[in-house]
Amino acid sequence: MFCFQDINWGTFGWTLGVMLIIALVLGGLIILVSKFFSVEKDTRVDEIVEHLPKANCGACGHPGCEGFAQALVNGTADVDDCKVSSKEQKIEIANILGKSFSGGEETVAVVACNGGNNCQDKYAYQGYGNCQAQVMLSGGRKACPVGCMGAGSCADICPSAAIKVKEGVAVVDPDLCISCGLCMQTCPKKIIKRIPKSAKIYVACSTQCKGKEVMAACKAGCIACGICERTCKYGAIHLVNNVPVIDYSKCVGCKECMNKCPRKVIKERNA
Repeated sequence: MFCFQDINWGTFGWTLGVMLIIALVLGGLIILVSKFFSVEKDTRVDEIVEHLPKANCGACGHPGCEGFAQALVNGTADVDDCKVSSKEQKIEIANILGKSFSGGEETVAVVACNGGNNCQDKYAYQGYGNCQAQVMLSGGRKACPVGCMGAGSCADICPSAAIKVKEGVAVVDPDLCISCGLCMQTCPKKIIKRIPKSAKIYVACSTQCKGKEVMAACKAGCIACGICERTCKYGAIHLVNNVPVIDYSKCVGCKECMNKCPRKVIKERNA
């Protein structure tokens, strides 16, 4: 039967004392380590976060807006890496960092494809509807090598719900698009692009195929006829590898090329 009289109180006291001393020493060491080896947070990080859109989309390549702000302070990121921020926000951030910023124009995403249901299918796809899954089977079901498959992977990842699939092709709502670039990274065909937010028109086709090949695969693809290039009075549009490319620094938004395009490949941005 246990009895308190059997306890060696002297040994117990010494043991308790040693444990208390060890605890105090370890506690003191923890305090010293935290004091001398702690990394003091730069106050500019919180200031920068206040001027970021707080979308936390990760499209800049950093873990959220705070991670991006820390990278800016560390000098491992550039203000322009965040495509969601407005020009005014970027200027404020540059001021916090003590850097100059001329200010690039704000952008919006567009899907450079006009095919969708107008583009023929090579086969009837059955299985998981993700674009990444479809492209693994012979490059996707569309006859056009860069045709939008309309499976909506871009819509699924869009943090602002700016993309919807209409008539078999993804369409961006410019009023909702924050130009984060996640859809561009996700699209296996790489047909989502950024254009200036002030742009009136864009080219909704990415194929570099010749006209005869395009006509056999898609009813709404660019056939590289060059009418748009010949129509433009300002030299703002040229065919490059059979694809019309718009120089937005010269484009005045007259829409003559759009009106003359026989395949209706040049589209109005806000349409």
